[in-house]
Amino acid sequence: MEHYSTAQKDRIPFHQKVIYGCGAFVNNLLAAAIGGMVIVLNLGLGMNPALVGLLSALPRLTDAITDPLMGYISDNTKSRWGRRRPYIFVGAILVGIVYAVLWQLPESRSESFYFWYFLCGSFLFYLAYTIFVTPWVALGYELTPDYHERTRLMGVQNFIGQFAYVIAPWFLLFMQNERYFDDMVDGAGGLAIIIAIVVIGFGILPALFLRERYQNLSESELQQKHKEQKASSGIIRRNIAEFLLGFLATIKVKAFLKLCIATFLVFNGFIMVSSFQSYVIIYYVFGGDTVAGAEYAGYAGTLGAVSTFIVITIVTWLSTRLGKRKAFFVATSISMLGYALKWFCYDPEIPLLILIPAPLIAFGLGGLFTLMPSMIADVVDLDELNTHQRREGMFGSIFWWVVKLGMAVALAAGGFLLNATGFSVDLGSEQTDQAILMMRIFDAFVPCIASGIAIWVIASYSITEEKAHDIRLKLESIRGSI
Repeated sequence: MEHYSTAQKDRIPFHQKVIYGCGAFVNNLLAAAIGGMVIVLNLGLGMNPALVGLLSALPRLTDAITDPLMGYISDNTKSRWGRRRPYIFVGAILVGIVYAVLWQLPESRSESFYFWYFLCGSFLFYLAYTIFVTPWVALGYELTPDYHERTRLMGVQNFIGQFAYVIAPWFLLFMQNERYFDDMVDGAGGLAIIIAIVVIGFGILPALFLRERYQNLSESELQQKHKEQKASSGIIRRNIAEFLLGFLATIKVKAFLKLCIATFLVFNGFIMVSSFQSYVIIYYVFGGDTVAGAEYAGYAGTLGAVSTFIVITIVTWLSTRLGKRKAFFVATSISMLGYALKWFCYDPEIPLLILIPAPLIAFGLGGLFTLMPSMIADVVDLDELNTHQRREGMFGSIFWWVVKLGMAVALAAGGFLLNATGFSVDLGSEQTDQAILMMRIFDAFVPCIASGIAIWVIASYSITEEKAHDIRLKLESIRGSI
């Protein structure tokens, strides 16, 4: 297999990779926080798990519209600051403020009140989240045109982003700290304020210090479109038509659909585990002791996050040797082994065995979010060759909507499946044997099966290093090197 060396002009300075990675840290922190803290609604406020699952899922339905729309707006924005950077800056500030307010839950209200308060607040949160994350993702796709440098960039951003998962497993324990908070709900409010400050501080950095590679090309195209539209009627109708046509063209790209399906399966499986894992550790391994369970869940989560740093390095290296598709096969297969080992290692007699599967499971998301963004950047080039348009925002928005949809489906399904097992928070440490058994089965084998299907899907993905290089040469012969 022929390998192409990266030209100096295509390399991204390391400090710029780190700055782009600050956006990944914010993205992961928000995802981990909203997914990990939602357990407070059940354990802290006593809400039905099925309602908690719906609160996680329903706001994501609007993402099907807002994410692609934000991608279209970002692709077609013309400003002196670029297509992406203004939205990244404003979005980081908005999402931080909304997240802090979301968790300031008033005391002694009904379950119905908390449901509607959190539901309405979540719609605003995810809208602000979209304003930030969609342009940030699109910016990463255009920072370099090089096949391998894209993987290195995504490796660094994923590496930086993993720091969020190092600290996130300790959120539940932190919220129960009696030295600082009256109860778990009060702890959630305090933690949300801290998270908001971090989100704003790190989130604005990519907007301030990174350059958009295709800004001038895009502005030239947009100026021409603007002139054409001024000479005709129906500007709004034309924009809506262009958005719909762009959306349909994006989801018709077969290589992109394969990446989305595989991501949905791997990520969906992992998130479903994350919603069950805490319950299994607390109620099976530690017999209902929430503090001890949270502590060991924190150990396992932190070990998994730390292991992911090594995983990212390994997967990035594998990608430059084997190609992105084969590197995905290796990483996902190792994670499947880790999931299966949970059946044996989650043992009440030896709690420390909880730590064994964590480094292996880390290969799942560690490989996924290093390789998939890099592969999507290759797909964007293929799309430009076929359509003569740069649509990073549209591709990025649909991809990340799939990620968020996967999280929503997993959390919603997790709530209903938890009810189906017979689990009841009122029973405390007296959960039935049937409930414990079913939780363990879902925890270990659902993500294992989902990951296996993902490997089958990617087996027919066709953009190799050689094909990506040929696409780039054809593009540069048409529009020149940028």
